[in-house]
Amino acid sequence: MPTQTEVHNLEAIRAAELEEARYIQQAMLPAEHMRGPNFEFVHLCRPVSEVGGDFLDYFWLDDRRVGFYLGDVVGKGLPAAMFAALTVGALRGMHKTGTQPRTVLEVLNDRLRMRIVPGRYCAVLYATFDPNSLELRISSAAMPRALHVHGGVCREIGDGGLPSGLFEGVTYDQSSVKLAPGDLVLFASDGLTDARNNGDEEFGHERLHALVAELSTQPSEVMLQNLFTAVESFATDRRHQDDMTAALLRIPPA
Repeated sequence: MPTQTEVHNLEAIRAAELEEARYIQQAMLPAEHMRGPNFEFVHLCRPVSEVGGDFLDYFWLDDRRVGFYLGDVVGKGLPAAMFAALTVGALRGMHKTGTQPRTVLEVLNDRLRMRIVPGRYCAVLYATFDPNSLELRISSAAMPRALHVHGGVCREIGDGGLPSGLFEGVTYDQSSVKLAPGDLVLFASDGLTDARNNGDEEFGHERLHALVAELSTQPSEVMLQNLFTAVESFATDRRHQDDMTAALLRIPPA
């Protein structure tokens, strides 16, 4: 049996390792929000445990479009965070060339299949946005559909698709939408819709759609904070908690 001192030392080592993992996870998120003359990208991430499996980034591509990805690894905690780091590493090796979103996800799937981790796979959404034409292109590997608010009406855009790293030879669909001044698009992990109350009722897509439309006139950072607060207030059943991550693309009114 380990002594009390040995147990204390092991706990201290584990705490230090988790702290280091938190730093690594933060490094997989944008250091700051992105704002251009006619758009803004803001994000919010709240892991359910010390570290989680959600990840996202947005960045300038070589052709002056904006690239964006959001992912959600199956599972929670340190193992999920480690697989998220592997996935981000694969993405960062190919995402800044302006490649079509569907192609990025197909190559990512092939690369993850080359380094199979039993029981681990992830959902990923990849998109490009052109600030000049306001065209948004989206491809999804099992992520929730993005929500587009136009004229106060919220609708889903994009398609589904199989998770990354689960099957060989997967192909993906791609959708595009022309945004307009005053529009916004919410990208979110399923931690929002899957949250449950004590009556085993999910927050669900209908509530999320209504809430996004209701909050859409608020400043972007305030909107995300209020959105997360509403979901957390609903989610009284802690057994079903999951990481919550969201990004918001907004086109200011003309």
